[in-house]
Formats: sequence, C-alpha cells, structure tokens
Amino acid sequence: MDPRLSNRIYPTPRPIGAPAPVQRPTGKTGKASAPQGFQSLLNAALAEQQPLRFSKHAAERIQQRQISLSPEDLSRLQQAVASAASKGARDSLILLNRTAFVVNIPNRTVITAVDEEHMRENVFTNIDSAVILD
Repeated sequence: MDPRLSNRIYPTPRPIGAPAPVQRPTGKTGKASAPQGFQSLLNAALAEQQPLRFSKHAAERIQQRQISLSPEDLSRLQQAVASAASKGARDSLILLNRTAFVVNIPNRTVITAVDEEHMRENVFTNIDSAVILD
C-alpha cells in the first residue's frame, strides 16, 4: 500500500441506490438543532398550559387602584400573553380596557398594572413589545 494513502479516511461505501445520509444543521455547540418553527410552536403550546400569575407588586397595584378583571378579561389577557409568546416577546405591555399590564412573557407573570388615571405621562421601560386589545 502506498504510504501517502494510509492516513486518509474513506467513507463507508453505500449500496447502489441507497439515499445519502441526511445531515441536520448544527448550532454553536455542534449539537443538532430543531427547526425554529417547531420550537416556537412547542413553546407557545407549553405557555398556553401554564396559568397566568400576578406578582405581589401587581396584586397590590390592582387592589390599590381598584382594577377589576372579569373572567373574560383574564381570558383575553392570557390570549394576549400567548400571542406575544408566539412572537418571541420577553416583556410586553398589554393594554386591556384602558388598563396597562406589564407582563414577563416567559414566566407568564404580570409584573405591574396601571389604570388610566395613573397612566398619564407615565413612561414604560424595559419592554420589547406591546399588545393592544380593544
């Protein structure tokens, strides 16, 4: 055998007509990654199963400002959170019935609530998206 060829690695031969192996794209870690569309659908489906929570601060603001939420309002708020999650949002401002809710989307937690009276000339920071409901 020629010594120049001994260091080469040859692929294992495939039977004639056999399909070539499929290589999945890899991320930075070198591991195969799932298609982005599937991952976002999976995240949205998992998010819909988790209940919406209110932080202690948000619960205090809702009580102090006498903000009332009907079961329909809570359902609409949950749908808005699911919609924001499907778009990849992290911290959203959700406007519902003239009330603003700042929600951490991955944790499905309402961080604060501001009624119309306290919203005037208020600046909302650290949000990356907004959902406006009629």
